[in-house]
Amino acid sequence: MANRTSTQNLRKRVRYHYQGNAARSTLRLTLGCLLGIELRRVGRSGTRMTFGKTGEAALSQWMAEKARVCWIEHDEPWTLESELISQLDLPLNLDQNRHNPFHGRLKELRSQVRQRARELAVSA
Repeated sequence: MANRTSTQNLRKRVRYHYQGNAARSTLRLTLGCLLGIELRRVGRSGTRMTFGKTGEAALSQWMAEKARVCWIEHDEPWTLESELISQLDLPLNLDQNRHNPFHGRLKELRSQVRQRARELAVSA
């Protein structure tokens, strides 16, 4: 968006969504929650939340089989992003998407999954 700058290019961002973890990828967090993969607190501090090695691997496999990415080039992609979010049905996108009927349910699901993770012991 116009008021945000990114230090990553599109290739890096897409790669991270496909190979990273739920702690840094809102897409992975959303998909894992919808698929019912258990979110856990990890690390020494226990503040990061991921699906653990097994869960993240399962999510990566699911995405490799089911998820696809496409894009178009645009001189000012932040303007196009806002326009597309307002006009298309993009149920997994929470940012700028309160008008979507699924927004509230998805936000609540993610909140419940995070709360459950906080109640569990920190995973190695």
